[in-house]
Amino acid sequence: MNSLLELTRIVQAVAQAPGSREQVELIVESIQRAINIDVCSLYISQPDASMLLAASQGLNPLAVGKSLLPQGTGLVGRAARSRHPINIADAVSHPDFLYLEGTHEEQFRSFCGIPLVRSGSVIGVLVVQSREGRLMSEEEMAFLVTLSAQLALLLPADPQVITNKLSATQRIYGVKGAPGIGIGKVWICDQDDLYSVADKTCEDIDLALTQWYQLLAQVADEIEQERRALGAELSDSVVSVFSAYQLLLADHKLRDSVANNIRDGLWLPAALRKTVQHFSEIFLAMEDPYLRARHEDIYYLGNKLYSAWTGHDAAPILNASWPVILVGKKVSVSDIAACDTERLQGIVCFEGSSLSHTAVLANALGVPAVMGTGKIKNIYDGDPIIIDGNAGQAILRPPMSVKREFRRLKKAEQTLQGELGELVDLPATTTDGQRIRLLANTGLLADISPGIANGAEGVGLYRTEMPFMISETFPSEDDQEAIYRQVLSAYHGKPVYMRILDIGGDKPLPYFPIEEENPALGWRGIRFCLDNSSLLMTQIRAMLRAAGDAYDLRILLPMVGNTWEIDSFRSLLSDAIQQLSDEGFAIRRPPMGIMVEVPSAISMLSTWASRLDFISIGSNDLSQYLLALDRNNPRVAAAYDHLHPAVLRELARIAEHARQNELALSLCGEMASDPAAVIVLAGLGIRTLSMSASKIPRIKWLLRSISARDAEQLAEKALAMEHAFSIRDFLQAELRTRGLGRLLGSE
Repeated sequence: MNSLLELTRIVQAVAQAPGSREQVELIVESIQRAINIDVCSLYISQPDASMLLAASQGLNPLAVGKSLLPQGTGLVGRAARSRHPINIADAVSHPDFLYLEGTHEEQFRSFCGIPLVRSGSVIGVLVVQSREGRLMSEEEMAFLVTLSAQLALLLPADPQVITNKLSATQRIYGVKGAPGIGIGKVWICDQDDLYSVADKTCEDIDLALTQWYQLLAQVADEIEQERRALGAELSDSVVSVFSAYQLLLADHKLRDSVANNIRDGLWLPAALRKTVQHFSEIFLAMEDPYLRARHEDIYYLGNKLYSAWTGHDAAPILNASWPVILVGKKVSVSDIAACDTERLQGIVCFEGSSLSHTAVLANALGVPAVMGTGKIKNIYDGDPIIIDGNAGQAILRPPMSVKREFRRLKKAEQTLQGELGELVDLPATTTDGQRIRLLANTGLLADISPGIANGAEGVGLYRTEMPFMISETFPSEDDQEAIYRQVLSAYHGKPVYMRILDIGGDKPLPYFPIEEENPALGWRGIRFCLDNSSLLMTQIRAMLRAAGDAYDLRILLPMVGNTWEIDSFRSLLSDAIQQLSDEGFAIRRPPMGIMVEVPSAISMLSTWASRLDFISIGSNDLSQYLLALDRNNPRVAAAYDHLHPAVLRELARIAEHARQNELALSLCGEMASDPAAVIVLAGLGIRTLSMSASKIPRIKWLLRSISARDAEQLAEKALAMEHAFSIRDFLQAELRTRGLGRLLGSE
């Protein structure tokens, strides 16, 4: 290296950089290249004397502008305090070493830190690190010290100027809507807001009613046009989204409700708003996130009808020539259909969840999506943005180093998707031969095709509530039988676990309202069903008729906490079988089990074993009840983690009960698709997992990459830990060590 030439080149380039943000990025890039070092980072002093990681080549780009060292801590703090270079071959063994979480710097042994001093004040520390345990040479030290003195004069005298420039980058956090990485520019999706409509008196009721029915026909036609705009060869899951909207538009309860509001004297927009709010509130009151998300469909259709009434385009055609990330309060199907699918690189919704139809459509189209970010401030059309659907985050106005890293991650993601596609027809078998069955969760007929396409080996949880929710009265036995038969026939030869109605408390039916102070602990699940045994008998008969003697039906009982609940259901099941046999139906008795979600059930499993054919852990509710935390409450959601030691130890108890009593055991819920949790579940001996269909390929890849013996040892270590964050960090580190970091969206 020609030191003088490199010094001159770097100093001149930094001096000519357009801004301080570009300066710090150029510094670390140039030095890393000049001395061929693994890591070059620049820490900038803050007003409280802490040190902010302002730029880095080699450390995790996501830590830049975020990771902060408190005043005087770590080797960086030591260099700043002493105002003297530090050159260490083995940084970890130094007493002042402090690991900066999130930087991934643990893989680098050597450390060299040079303070940047200007007018007697330390404005930052330049750091280089290497995987080799070596000291920097005298020549390298001379180069870095000389360069640091020059750079200190080029950077702003007030380090806060650099920090402010860095803050222009916004990190936006939400929930995972659809996997993948999208890089593009913002396109803001503005919509008419039906909820802002005021009450007014209808001046001509007959005219308003005519307009209402014309609007229904017009919007039905628009939805069909949007379906066609997305292409002729649509997956079944995409078609089902549009079918669901058409069914809602044709629903007589919705049509009649608006019409009745008009007849009561409200002008059409207010009549529509009142109806949409009513139905949305019914779904929003539900604890089940799958059903709660359906309120967004009502809201979308209401807004679309209102836009049609105003004459505004719900989503003007977007003819962008650049990669587009759609951003809005509720990015709608109309917005997606208006965008060239070849240009569409991602979706960010201020509201919504992974169960929103926007997320369903994004998954089907292979478009990354981040949902529920909350309102994003200072965001404009054309702003560069990156979204990471794997992690549920977005980065607005990212620096070049982050863009480069995400381009690399996107390429790795594309490679991974290709690898996952090759696993669809292969079993989830560990490297030492243990078979783990991966099943799909479902609740709508529209969810059937995605499960089969992703290699589901059956249905681990079929939620039977939906036919009841969208009906004006309790569905008849024939109606239920037809629906259940479609699910069972689609998975012919594979198990289908059907949960009896989990209705009541937080999930009241529109035509059967229930009011309670504490619905989560109230009249719901098996309690509601047994108190309405005629309704339950109708459902049991429909299930048995649908299954006949040809399909593998398995019946699940929710919220069981007492022995008499199981006995009562067994008696009803026997009566139903006898009735149908007497009526000439070919029926066989299906296996019956319970969902372990009430904590008291755990201690009763051995007592109940002779009454049950299997048990299924409902990990979402069980975790919430054990931790007394509502994961959907923003005030306490951050404290919720299903890897809490108490949860894992109770799962171990359940698994042991199942082994001792030779009960088949499965688990459904978010744990089943959490890579870190899956290691523990496999280690505990749980051999059936049920999850959202889109998550199956990744979990299959994980299970085919580890041994059951390794999983058992890792689970044992995790169970000995005391904190959820320690367990998660430990398991994620193990995934990275085994080359499975791509499951975490970090490699």
